[in-house]
Amino acid sequence: MSRRPAFAPLALGLLLAVMAAAQLLSFGAFQRALDGYALLVLRDLAGGLVGAEIVAAVGLLASASVPRPIARAAGLSGLLVAVMWTALAAQAFARGLELDNCGCFGAYLAQPLRWWVLIEDAYMLVLAWYAAAATGSPFPTPALRLQRTQEAT
Repeated sequence: MSRRPAFAPLALGLLLAVMAAAQLLSFGAFQRALDGYALLVLRDLAGGLVGAEIVAAVGLLASASVPRPIARAAGLSGLLVAVMWTALAAQAFARGLELDNCGCFGAYLAQPLRWWVLIEDAYMLVLAWYAAAATGSPFPTPALRLQRTQEAT
């Protein structure tokens, strides 16, 4: 049974797929970027992070065609990946680390860790929240449509 695809899961799925592909195509540079965060186990978790992005991306892109529990798991996976990237950037920024490449896209689209990266991560986190809600996770989301008010007659 196929449902109408929602925008948020498709957008987040595409973003995660591009991130994972770029990280895999430049895996050495991706690992070096993760080294810049100065967290001992992060480099060892690089493969797991890319794997989580791939699983979430595939599940989100197929969320309208797969059973609801699979879509829900993909939505939660995407949210966890977004939380991880947001927390990683926020703690590095708070510690004053100088990073030439945040690592989100491996060696591609490299950008230094600055305040606007935190805004990008916040956007990704909001998108992931909406994607998780659209796939059936019980997260409240504000309505994005204006509701018509009825005039008293």
